[in-house]
Amino acid sequence: MTDAQGRGSSRPREYGDGEAASRLQVGANPRLYRGDKVQRPDIMKRRQAAGSAVRLLPERAHMNHAMPVSERIDALLWSRRLEEMPRWQALPIWLGRLIYALTRDLTQGYLSLQAMSLVYTTILALVPLLAVTFSVLKGFGVHNQLEPLLLKVLAPLGEGGVEITTQIIGFVDNMRVGVLGSVGLALLIYTVISLVQKIEQVFNFTWRVATQRSFSQRFSKYLSVILVGPVLFFSAVGLSASLGGNPFVQSIIEAKPFGHVWHALGQLGPYTMISLTFAFFYVFVPNTRVHVVSAVVGALIAGLLWEVIGGMFSYFMASSTRLMAVYSSLAILILFMIWIYIAWLILLIGASIAFYHQHPEYLRIRSRDLQLSNRQRERLALILAGQVARRYESGEPPWSSEELARTLEVPRTNAERMLGVLEESGFLIRTAGDSPTFVPARATDGISVKAMLDAVRCFEERESGCRGTLPGGEIGRIEQGIDRAIDAALGAMTLRDLARALDTTASPAPFVDSGQS
Repeated sequence: MTDAQGRGSSRPREYGDGEAASRLQVGANPRLYRGDKVQRPDIMKRRQAAGSAVRLLPERAHMNHAMPVSERIDALLWSRRLEEMPRWQALPIWLGRLIYALTRDLTQGYLSLQAMSLVYTTILALVPLLAVTFSVLKGFGVHNQLEPLLLKVLAPLGEGGVEITTQIIGFVDNMRVGVLGSVGLALLIYTVISLVQKIEQVFNFTWRVATQRSFSQRFSKYLSVILVGPVLFFSAVGLSASLGGNPFVQSIIEAKPFGHVWHALGQLGPYTMISLTFAFFYVFVPNTRVHVVSAVVGALIAGLLWEVIGGMFSYFMASSTRLMAVYSSLAILILFMIWIYIAWLILLIGASIAFYHQHPEYLRIRSRDLQLSNRQRERLALILAGQVARRYESGEPPWSSEELARTLEVPRTNAERMLGVLEESGFLIRTAGDSPTFVPARATDGISVKAMLDAVRCFEERESGCRGTLPGGEIGRIEQGIDRAIDAALGAMTLRDLARALDTTASPAPFVDSGQS
């Protein structure tokens, strides 16, 4: 670069308003970058007012090639809110954030560790589970469908899958429930239930659900999964198989266009069945309400991953003669465990996709969970209490935690934690039902804002069990001064005053900006 007089200039390229806006939105320091020099906005304005030659680039200057790749990706993914963008622009950004979140969950071990734990539970409970399933299916006359299903699931193992299927079916055939005795039968049922319970725990972890089902709910849910689920699944498989042999269907297939359509549907059959199975897991297993659309989105992507990775694993098996030579008969067991791990990992990836589709507020933060500071927790608690009281005072339907989280664009776990603090402190109560809502525990003019603030500040002290105080008399006096200042600032302000102070004509502002960690 040369200046007006032809002298060489080492001044780096300057950046304009676009990058400044993106950096301010993602929570960076309010600085403008001018090459390797950092300029404050007030200095830039004074220079522009004085006629300083500051070259402003177009709005997308933050995508300049001089920027590091990581900064360009950050600016692209986190600089704008999706709600402010056209749909054709928002969809690629949403997909980019989704890929970022899935990659983070995989690399940080959230998904892989859960899949590993399920591998050993599956190996332990596989034969008892199939024995119970086989006994139930035999009563309905569809038990012959069990072996073909195992062959399809283990198809990526090649000849090893056939051998493992034969051994498993042999174990199941040799297992006689009548000769097990009461203790053996109890252990059999316990092993099966422990597998289903472990699956529920993993799905609850993926869906950020802290509460488990009650014993009665577990019993009914697990019983339906173990007994009713296989019957419906294999009945559907048998019905689809017999449908192709129906004379009426055969006459339709003989027609040229319908024959091609039937062949295409037959090719999509395995993909459709595995996707429906995944969707059933996503809707039924987590201890929370899962939207069917979100479950289907996760299931379709997981089914596609199953087909693609299964084909790659089959190719690996066909070319792994050296592995077979080294490990001999142990190679089949090792590859079987690897495939079970991959299968669970695919299932959990689909569950994560369904979760992020239903809760896009988690895609606005870069970490798995949003870590709030003390001041942010206090602010969130007051916002939640004020919104609950505002609806209560106006006679509108009460808020649920999911609605509040979605409206405030804050992760549901953070909203539920603060709502739980307010509930345990006696300021809010939770209504009964499948989708509980929150209302004030008593008259809003009898709830002090200062008392709510104290409850939020002191809750973690009560939760940790630490009752003592650190030494330091002067620190105690400082804390007392802070408390007196808060008292003087809030005065006799009540929850009703807080609710009335909220703007009732506009929606609540988002609590989390894009890019906040």
